[in-house]
Amino acid sequence: MNNNFISEVLEVSLERADELFLVSDVSGDYYYKDLDALTAKYANLLAATGVEPGDRVAAQLDKSPEGFFLYLAVLRMGAIFLPLNTAYTAKEMEYFLSDAEPAVYIASNEKVEENSDAVKKNVRLGVFTLDRAGKGTFSREANNQSSSHDVEPRSADDVAIIMYTSGTTGQPKGAMLTHGCLRSNGHSLKNAWGFTSSDTLLHALPIFHAHGLFISTHCALLSGSKVVFLEKFDADKVVSCLPQCTVMMGVPTFYTRLLSCDGFNKGSTSSMRLFISGSAPLLEEVAQEFYVKTGHEILERYGMTESAIITSNPYVGKRKLGSVGKPIEGVELRVRKESGELAESGEVGGVEIRGPAIMKGYWRKPEKTAEEFTDDGWFRTGDVGKLDSDGYLYIVGRQKDLVISGGYNVYPKEVEIVIDAMDGINESAVVGLPHSDFGEAVTAVVVREQNCKLLQEDILRECKSQLASYKTPKRVIFYDELPRNAMGKVMKAKLRKELAGLYTLNS
Repeated sequence: MNNNFISEVLEVSLERADELFLVSDVSGDYYYKDLDALTAKYANLLAATGVEPGDRVAAQLDKSPEGFFLYLAVLRMGAIFLPLNTAYTAKEMEYFLSDAEPAVYIASNEKVEENSDAVKKNVRLGVFTLDRAGKGTFSREANNQSSSHDVEPRSADDVAIIMYTSGTTGQPKGAMLTHGCLRSNGHSLKNAWGFTSSDTLLHALPIFHAHGLFISTHCALLSGSKVVFLEKFDADKVVSCLPQCTVMMGVPTFYTRLLSCDGFNKGSTSSMRLFISGSAPLLEEVAQEFYVKTGHEILERYGMTESAIITSNPYVGKRKLGSVGKPIEGVELRVRKESGELAESGEVGGVEIRGPAIMKGYWRKPEKTAEEFTDDGWFRTGDVGKLDSDGYLYIVGRQKDLVISGGYNVYPKEVEIVIDAMDGINESAVVGLPHSDFGEAVTAVVVREQNCKLLQEDILRECKSQLASYKTPKRVIFYDELPRNAMGKVMKAKLRKELAGLYTLNS
């Protein structure tokens, strides 16, 4: 049996060849037979370029149907897809490309030029261009390829995707997700959320992120659903599309912005059967206001790059406000106290998981991989949570001080390294503070050296030059000294408490 995940997708596309698959607001409509033909052409071009099974194909692309089909094509020919955020700076890209050593790099003309030095040093075979309209050297050369391509055999343990997650030491790690991971999570979510061929998914997420690339799309692909594929999230555009859709997946920021839109009400959402939120905590007041305005309860779930979705509130059954639900099919979950004992109901501890959807490990980091797994094979998520008497999970904190802003992960150390390197800066501490729009706002608390005249705008300018925009602090707060405990460790919890009211509505 060929365990290449794309095999199942192509079986569905064959059955539904003449059915509409994807409706794009930029480049038109695509049928399931187009999915088959385009992924074959793209796979053939990559193979003709010299890409072999197991090679990495790096894609730093603005969202487009062609960019999504590229992902499927990479799986089809047995290579490993490497999605990279378009907000990454040249300095960040230098690390990713040197670590992953991709065979091919595909990006817009602007990104190709911006990252030319790193590409020359680290990309083995060459470069293609592809823009948000699906135009460029890649699509142009692919047009000359055959629309027939045999799926490359893969085992369930072969790596399909490498997705980089930020590291607490400032060095990102590449989570290796296998074909077996994709299959397990995809089927579990399709079943858990009730997807059928009658559904239409409203897709407004980026596709360099697990949420948009495969958590959402695999539900549609495995069920033969239709996808309304928006180039980006625009609240008014989403409201206009809702009447033709049945399911929407988004981050909390999407839902807070929808609530402020005229025309967003029970009437405009009457065709919808499900709204799903993830990638960041959903504020209870947002969920309550959403229900009052639409009559829909947002279904909150919990996941991470290393394992995709872990838990979900039920599609049918009680959804508990503030909870991220129960483990999905195929996932075992336990909460373990610092003592090593399993936590009882209501007791707080580290969240650990086990199952076929968990990553194979971190790319070229066997020591780090070993650190993150227990001796008996459970993955340490780094989150702190508790289970109630019904088995619902509540996330109460994060062991690694991760900040999730607008659905994107930001590890404070990455930002602190940039700030601390500035002349005149003694030290810094970066925390996430509650924000009605972004969920959490990246905030830097900075201690300047005596006589240093650096201002907030100076620090933000330096951060913007070295970091992706979502990692750049929203504000800089100056302290004379950082609060520390008896062991000398910065007390970030105290900073978060002191600054908790800093951001007002949409500030």
